[in-house]
Amino acid sequence: MVMVTGKVTVRLKEGVLDPQGQTIQRALQQMGYAGIDQVRAGKTFEFKLQADSPGAAKAQLKEMSEKLLANPVIETFHVEVVE
Repeated sequence: MVMVTGKVTVRLKEGVLDPQGQTIQRALQQMGYAGIDQVRAGKTFEFKLQADSPGAAKAQLKEMSEKLLANPVIETFHVEVVE
C-alpha cells in the first residue's frame, strides 16, 4: 500500500451557464480589473488515501467522481495523483 495525495477538479461543461462565474466577473470588472472576458467557477477536492498503487488510487478517485463528486450531465472532472 502507498499513501498518495489526490486532487479532483470539477468544472461546468462548456455551454452550461455559470451564474457564479458571471457574478465574479462583474465584481472584478467593478473593482477595476479590465479585460476579463470570462470566469468559470469550479470545485477542487483534495484527498489523502491509501491504495495498492498510484494507478489504483487514480482509478478510485475517478470512480468516486463519476458516482458522487461530479454531475456528468453538466460537469467534467480531472483527476491528479501525487505520491
